[in-house]
Amino acid sequence: MRVALAQFTATTEPSQNLGVVLEQLALAADGGAHLVVFPEAMICSFARPRAEAAEALDGPWASAVRAAAAAAGITVIVGMFTPGSSGKVRNTLLVTGPSIETHYDKLHLFDAYGYRESEQIEPGDELVLVEIDGVSVGLATCYDLRFPEQFKALANQGARVIVVPSSWAPGERKVEQWQTLVAARALDSTSIVVAVDQALPPTGDSTAGARKPTGVGHSIVAGPLGETLLELGPEPELAYLDLDVASVAAARDALPVLVNSRFTAHLG
Repeated sequence: MRVALAQFTATTEPSQNLGVVLEQLALAADGGAHLVVFPEAMICSFARPRAEAAEALDGPWASAVRAAAAAAGITVIVGMFTPGSSGKVRNTLLVTGPSIETHYDKLHLFDAYGYRESEQIEPGDELVLVEIDGVSVGLATCYDLRFPEQFKALANQGARVIVVPSSWAPGERKVEQWQTLVAARALDSTSIVVAVDQALPPTGDSTAGARKPTGVGHSIVAGPLGETLLELGPEPELAYLDLDVASVAAARDALPVLVNSRFTAHLG
C-alpha cells in the first residue's frame, strides 16, 4: 500500500483549507498513493470556535472531498468537526474513497496541559476500522495516541495499520513525546502506525505559540517493531511511503504480545 502523508497547517477558514486538501489529494493520486492522510482539524484550526466550522458529513465541505476522492480513485482520511449534541461538536475523521465511506469520532479528548477540548467537543464511543485495498486500517486521533489500550484493541480486531491524524500542541518536549508515543503504540500493537500532524505554523502566524493545538510537524510512520520508517520535519510537505504490510505478520510471529497478553480490551 502506497500512502501519502499530507502535513499541512489549517487556517480558520474552511474554504481555504478545502483548497489545500483538494490540491494535495490530486497530487497524492498522481503520485500513485492508494491512501492520503491529512491531519486532525483540517476543516478549521482549533484557533476558531469549533461550532462555527462544524458541518454534517453530507455537507458541502465533506461532499467536495468525497467527490474529489472518487474522481481521483484514492482514499482520503481527513479531520473535520461534525455537529454533536447540546451545542457541542464531534472531532471527526472523514474516510472516503472508491467504495469506502465511514467516519471516526475521537474517543479521548485533550483535557491536559491546561487545555480542555471537552468544553466544545463531545467524545465518540466506538472503535472504527476500515478495509483499504484489502488491508484492515484502524483509526485514532491525536490525544488517543496516549492510550495504548485503544491501539491494542484495534489490533485485536484485525488492524494491521493504524492511522493517527493529529494537531499536536507545541510545548516543552512535546516533539520528543510525539516521537516516543508513535513508536510505543506501534510496538504495543505490533502494527504500522501512520501519524500525520499539522505542520508548524509559520513565524508570525496568529496561532503560533497560542495555547491551542496547532501542530509541530514531524509526521511519522513507525513499523510494527517501533522502527521509524519515515519522519518529516516541521514544514508543510507531501511525502510518500510504500508500506510493507507483510512485516506486521512477521513482527507478530516474532513478538506475540497481543496473544501473550493476559488483559482483554473491552472497548469496541
